Amino acid sequence: MWTQIDAHISQVTGEKFQSQQRRSVGGGCINQGYAVSDGEITYFVKQNLASQVAMFEAEALGLQQMIATASIRVPKPICWGTAANSSYIVLEWLELGGGDSNSWGEMGRKLAAMHKASSSQGFGWKINNTIGSTLQINTWTVDWVEFYVTHRLGYQFQLARRGGGNFPKQDKLLAAIPKLLADHQVQPSLVHGDLWGGNAGCTASGEPVIFDPATYFGDREVDIAMTELFGGFPAGFYKSYNQVFPLDAGYEQRKTLYNLYHILNHFNLFGGGYASQANRMIDQILH
Repeated sequence: MWTQIDAHISQVTGEKFQSQQRRSVGGGCINQGYAVSDGEITYFVKQNLASQVAMFEAEALGLQQMIATASIRVPKPICWGTAANSSYIVLEWLELGGGDSNSWGEMGRKLAAMHKASSSQGFGWKINNTIGSTLQINTWTVDWVEFYVTHRLGYQFQLARRGGGNFPKQDKLLAAIPKLLADHQVQPSLVHGDLWGGNAGCTASGEPVIFDPATYFGDREVDIAMTELFGGFPAGFYKSYNQVFPLDAGYEQRKTLYNLYHILNHFNLFGGGYASQANRMIDQILH
């Protein structure tokens, strides 16, 4: 398998690559991650089952789309495919671990710049991708409310029902969303889609980086809301973001609605107490 990956890297880069060192590193909840080096250059390789190759293709296309905005740094995808019984993606290796308040301020400014990239096709993306290991449906939709009700919360509720989740007020919530978002004018923005602290950082030189995207065109507030879901980013991030691209009035109310998507997805992936957290959020939104 590694011989095939080495050959693919060599073919794509035009430089002979023969891995000599491979060490296991974090690959997220669902993948195996490796730092792979020939002694001079290092790549980050993620592996999964061969059946998951579409997930890596979508990740690569999302990263390429983000790179095309010339805004925030993301790891450059080198190649992806299948070898033996595995699928893989090879990414530029970025040494993380630097960063200070200035770096997080720069993160806010650069994310705001990325969010200014829009789409004339509305909300969605060119292909479906994944949020964690859950299918994320990105069918192009002109109306944001319809997109969010159908392809985000509605789909997660369907999965949750199959998994035994009990959400007594789900229909009431879905029916209320048009009114909840009635005064909010949304332009399609290129969003990361899974922007929590584990998918953001700074290089050793302090340059902000985001990675592991679940890319689509949506309300930019979904990214900002998710940064707050598991502890929040440093204050400088939010201050700088708002200087470049101020959030609209009412964001504080909408963020719980947007983060409900991720909590439902966590229930569908991990079960447990996420169902009660989701029900508390639904009560808060409807209150």
